[in-house]
Amino acid sequence: MSQASNNSDTAANISQWRHQNIREQFPLLAQRFDAMPLCYLDTAATSQKPQIVIDAMQRYYQQDNANVHRAAHRLSARVTSQYEAVRHKVRQFIHAKRLDEIIFTHGTTESINMVAFGLSGTLSKGDIILIDTAAHHANIVPWQELAKRTGAIIKAIPLDKQCQIDISAYEALLTLRPKVVALCHVSNALGTLNPVKDLVNKAKHYNALTLVDGAQAIAHMSVDVDDLNCDFYVFSGHKMYGPTGVGILYGRFEVLDSLSPMMTGGEMIKTVSFTHTEFGELPNRLEAGTPAIAEVIGLGAAIDFINDLPRAQMFMHEQQLLHYLQQQLLQLGDIELYGVISAVNTNVGAVAFNLKGEHHQDVGILLDQQGVAVRCGHHCAMPLMHSLNLKGCCRASIGLYSNQADIDQLIHALKEVKALLL
Repeated sequence: MSQASNNSDTAANISQWRHQNIREQFPLLAQRFDAMPLCYLDTAATSQKPQIVIDAMQRYYQQDNANVHRAAHRLSARVTSQYEAVRHKVRQFIHAKRLDEIIFTHGTTESINMVAFGLSGTLSKGDIILIDTAAHHANIVPWQELAKRTGAIIKAIPLDKQCQIDISAYEALLTLRPKVVALCHVSNALGTLNPVKDLVNKAKHYNALTLVDGAQAIAHMSVDVDDLNCDFYVFSGHKMYGPTGVGILYGRFEVLDSLSPMMTGGEMIKTVSFTHTEFGELPNRLEAGTPAIAEVIGLGAAIDFINDLPRAQMFMHEQQLLHYLQQQLLQLGDIELYGVISAVNTNVGAVAFNLKGEHHQDVGILLDQQGVAVRCGHHCAMPLMHSLNLKGCCRASIGLYSNQADIDQLIHALKEVKALLL
């Protein structure tokens, strides 16, 4: 055996051991259903949590439980330090320029609602809001409500035959000089990766404000908001191996500072009297009330976990898994795939499919009986499903803990479903 071949084999063995070591850090994945191993392929809905995140949250409640920012005692001082350290971690994680550009929220949905509400005073009747046809409902409905309040007009950005944004149609819509352009970085339903940097730059040429929903991208790829040049970038902790109930609103300082607060109350004020209230500075001004302290600390642990991984290697691992999944589905037959198929780095985290002639919900229930967890339905993307002439579909989505055995178990289960239904 040549030295080069030996090195290659060694690298592969190290990679395999490293991945198995990573998977073992997720305790939920060890369980079985009816003697079958759990095959969890629903990471796009929510990711599983590594032990480091679980431990961090438990440690807070056992050792540090106190409110942040509001007391002189040592417990409060200690947990405030931990809490604000996470803001530093998030800033570094997404390469934001300023610490006060990072706002803690309860998730992507709240983040988008905060922006849409905060822009109420800046839009007027006839202003245009462009929305990606593949957007999650959370990146559609808040803008519709903003349009109701202001008289603005919603226009959908069409998709091409591969369910990617139609660039020509997008460029034509931009000539209408929209005030807001709302995009998704990665489609939650199809896994389609959008060229958001290029899309944002095109929108900037017409002075549009840009918001990017990064909920499905943040766990799979490095994000540099400064490089993307977007005005807002939003994501959730539970999609990136962190807890539910916490998310991030990043905003370029000048536009973030101009938003009207959606929620008011404690912590976000400077002075209050019965005749006048003066709001505080960012980030406090947009963080009313007692925050999700344990969840923020858990998010910090998730960032530590991700930062400890070889990101490029893990992305390659996920891309290889997705390609393998697509090929196995195609070889299975009687399968309809949606979105971009078998192209390099155009799908991230998910593959959407249907068994021809069968209802997606029936397929999902039968897969569950074989220990396979996938998502079935419209995936909170009903306009996208309508554009595909579908009532819904199945979605298999992976995380850094996923492996080839998961894909093989899904394919074997689908063969059983085919034998039963077809």
